[in-house]
Amino acid sequence: MVEDKRLAAARRLFEHVASRLDGSIAVRLWDGSVIPLGPEADTRYQVAFDSAATLGRLLRRPTLENLVIHYAEGHVDLLGGDLIEFVEAAQARRMKLKFSDLDKGLLARCLWTLARTPGKAGAAEHRFGADEAARVSSDQRHDQDYIRFHYDIGDDFYRLFLDPETQYSCAYFTDWDNSLEQAQRDKLDHICRKLRLKPGERFLDVGCGWGGLIAHAVQHYGVTAHGVTLSQNQHDFARAKMERLGIADKVTIELKDYRLLEGRFDKIASIGMYEHVGIANYPAYFGKLKSLLRPGGILLNHGITRRAKADKRRFGKIRPENRLILKYVFPGSELDHIGHTLESMEAVGFEIHDVEGLREHYARTTRLWCQRLSARKDEAIAQVGEAKYRLWIAYLAGVSFAFKNGTLRLFQTVATRHQKNAPLELPPSRADLYTRAESQSRG
Repeated sequence: MVEDKRLAAARRLFEHVASRLDGSIAVRLWDGSVIPLGPEADTRYQVAFDSAATLGRLLRRPTLENLVIHYAEGHVDLLGGDLIEFVEAAQARRMKLKFSDLDKGLLARCLWTLARTPGKAGAAEHRFGADEAARVSSDQRHDQDYIRFHYDIGDDFYRLFLDPETQYSCAYFTDWDNSLEQAQRDKLDHICRKLRLKPGERFLDVGCGWGGLIAHAVQHYGVTAHGVTLSQNQHDFARAKMERLGIADKVTIELKDYRLLEGRFDKIASIGMYEHVGIANYPAYFGKLKSLLRPGGILLNHGITRRAKADKRRFGKIRPENRLILKYVFPGSELDHIGHTLESMEAVGFEIHDVEGLREHYARTTRLWCQRLSARKDEAIAQVGEAKYRLWIAYLAGVSFAFKNGTLRLFQTVATRHQKNAPLELPPSRADLYTRAESQSRG
């Protein structure tokens, strides 16, 4: 009897909302009944609730985190295609709902019945256990813990959706129809050409991942390379890869914090690294890179940023979607805006030469990652469990749409260690970067 009342209240609630909402998807209740959220809704796409208790918990605490956790635990499901396809279907019609248009009495009665449904709040077992935001000075951060939480989930998991070179950064699409594999190869070459790598030069890759860029630079540009990472998995994989490719005599890879690096290099790449440093630590980070670079040498910094805001305090506030990523996927990360990044680089003595925005490239890259992981759902669940698989699907889909709508940005910045009154070691134009015949002849 009580359950019947809760089911009836849920049906009345969504039917009333649907009458005021020109939605494009539907709701599926725990008895299997489907309620379209608009007169032209496509009922193939459904938000499905497994119980009155789930709906009650969401009504009592209607936050993004609560919704995502319930999705991860399977209490809420999104039916109809993969998550990318579902979100695009939901966005097909611009849903607008004004609270003033709703029947307040009906709303109160339904909410009262549903919100009192007993049930414990959802709890995820996959949250980072310490300070996920890590807005502290460099000597107080636990960078190795942050990196291992994200990367040591297992190489086999990443291989489910990354390309054969295990490139976990933005691909470069010279044609939007190119495969992910081609776009990642083009990205590696684009970076090497921007660095103007030459045979015999010493090349440093800070945060070298699984070693794809190092291998490409050694094989195609004749450099001697050094890479560092804080992930044991990446370190072991990269060293084995260099042995397998027969280039171990040209490469050294260390499990080491960048702050402990020594030596002098002709060229340095920082690919997807500075997002993990913390904005407060930029002077130390870029200062360290400058100390490792010979005068006149070239640095390429490739990383995710956010759009700048007029209000600096507002920019510094951690939004709910950012907090989710910090807690469950990428602890310790912090995103700057490109203006401050360039200021930080110049302040320690770098001269900026080129800034290229690749936002749409990363929107497509993460879209493909999400779709590739979705296509191998059963294998992913067997490796990491369903909750973690769902969290990653939500993460990849979310960032893809964030790049698409411009909330997130991606820039490659080329800079040199400035030498007063010395000639630059860069050509007078960028023409060589985009001459396909030249780049293909190198490959």
